[in-house]
Amino acid sequence: MARQERALRTREALIRAGAEHFARDGFVAASLSTISRSAGVSNGALHFHFENKRALAQAVGEHARRTLRLVVEEAWAGGTHALPVLVEATFGLVRRLADDVVLRAGFELGAPAEGGGSSLRQEWRWRVDEMVGLAEAEGWIAPGARAEDVVTAVVAATVGFESMGREDRAWLSGDTVRGFWDLLLPRLTDQPAGLFFPTRKRPQSRYEMPPFDRMSGRTEGPSGA
Repeated sequence: MARQERALRTREALIRAGAEHFARDGFVAASLSTISRSAGVSNGALHFHFENKRALAQAVGEHARRTLRLVVEEAWAGGTHALPVLVEATFGLVRRLADDVVLRAGFELGAPAEGGGSSLRQEWRWRVDEMVGLAEAEGWIAPGARAEDVVTAVVAATVGFESMGREDRAWLSGDTVRGFWDLLLPRLTDQPAGLFFPTRKRPQSRYEMPPFDRMSGRTEGPSGA
């Protein structure tokens, strides 16, 4: 059991170290030797868990996808109507982007580094599209506001916040998100602002790495693994 727990901690440390370097240096420039040093493990331990840099990037991307899905799930847990849930999800996403380097790296990496498939930005667009579609079906979208235009505005703004936040963390703030919605909501819906910005503060959950790593059956390896 101790060896298994050590292997899981090593894997998690490598994912976080990889995310830090991918987010800062990009996939191409990041080196496995630098990542292993940052994680405090040997190169042998890194290669035990990840065959190559692309495999590590894929693990970072998987973690980031789980975080994104958790953001949406938490937003739904606090609401019943799709449009307020969408607003809350944008706050939750930006909050997590500010605090979670693995999520930031997942957006930065994109599909090519993960080995194909859709990018994290594309998955976020799908989530937004789903919530806007539900809001329209519920009658929360004002006449004259096209659902596809709403999706475009929300995705462009939030992905823009993520991109600008790499250099200036002020973009990843609740005030930035609130300013965006203050501008958009009056044209988007007739519902009162209090439904979207309650005066009470929502509790913020403490996020921990999703346990997808525990699905791996490999629990033994070189020293440090």
